[in-house]
Amino acid sequence: MSRSLVSPYRRKLVRLPPNRVWRSYRGGKTLETLAGVSDASDGSFPEDWIASTTRAVNIGREATLEGLSHVTIDEQTYSLVELVKADPDYFLGPAHVAKFGPDLRLLVKFLDPSIRLHFQVHPTAAFAQRFLGSPSGKTEAYHVLSTRPEIAEPYIYLGFQRPPSRDALRAMIERQDIAEIEACFDKVSVKPGDTYIVPGGVPHALGEGVFLLEIQEPSDLVVRFEFERGGYVLPESARFMNRGLDFCLDIFDLTPRSLADIRRHHHCPPQRLETLGASSWRELSIGPAQTACFRVTKSFLDEAVTTESGRPYIAIVTAGEVTAHAAGGRCRLKRYDKVFVPAGLGPLHLTPEPHAEILECHPPS
Repeated sequence: MSRSLVSPYRRKLVRLPPNRVWRSYRGGKTLETLAGVSDASDGSFPEDWIASTTRAVNIGREATLEGLSHVTIDEQTYSLVELVKADPDYFLGPAHVAKFGPDLRLLVKFLDPSIRLHFQVHPTAAFAQRFLGSPSGKTEAYHVLSTRPEIAEPYIYLGFQRPPSRDALRAMIERQDIAEIEACFDKVSVKPGDTYIVPGGVPHALGEGVFLLEIQEPSDLVVRFEFERGGYVLPESARFMNRGLDFCLDIFDLTPRSLADIRRHHHCPPQRLETLGASSWRELSIGPAQTACFRVTKSFLDEAVTTESGRPYIAIVTAGEVTAHAAGGRCRLKRYDKVFVPAGLGPLHLTPEPHAEILECHPPS
């Protein structure tokens, strides 16, 4: 795509239609309901990858190109990867490009599980760079949006509260003694509005019925140390990144984390960041105190405001509706609509109707 094709679409918001991705666990009913499907049901596409320039890794589905986002500008559809490559300074900003090249360095997803996810762990960026040939590991954050009404006690597992030794963990995994693995964890109760940071190396699992936004480093690197969920058995190549169990045991952080430690160090209560108007403000949910990999803010709007970032970000409306007006046009956004805001967009005028909340996911700076 040439620069001349991109230039007419400058100063316009980039809308992000659904980008469903196959996974090895069941879910997706909430996503289908949001899309207006009358007979919404759970299936094998429980995730929506948002403004993704990262390809999904699904063993056995290598011939299917999954994960990379297509976007719409003035009802025309484009590859986000191609847009960014064609005009990186506009979409990402010169400072970002100078540091990271034409790479957003961010992946955001809707996760909508109907069953508990596999027990898993992700490498840190340092481990991925040293041993996996990847610039990114997979530190991630969960921002809970809603929980299914039939789930009485929504939860996540986060870190070992009773960590096994390395040899004991190897034996549990080899035997697939899931009860013994699960006994290493306590359930961490969650509710809508909660945000948790999940650093690379920390074993974890997302509980059933928790609909959330996952904000993460842009990789699909994962060690799944539970091999079967929902009747699907992971092929061996999808368990240990084709590296073997002994290699992957080096990824695990076996630090004991009590529930009090989780609340103190992994739960991220919002902090007032700035005033946007007489009755509007922005909060910081994830910042440098939690990770350098990304930043998450949330705007609460009760009046028309004008913002201008100068840096790229992904915006998701989490409550209410808002009309977004840039120099190149306007669009109305309802709950769970999402847009990519280019660094060079210029002033963005936001008019809530009458109240809106917008979660903003920022790449590293």
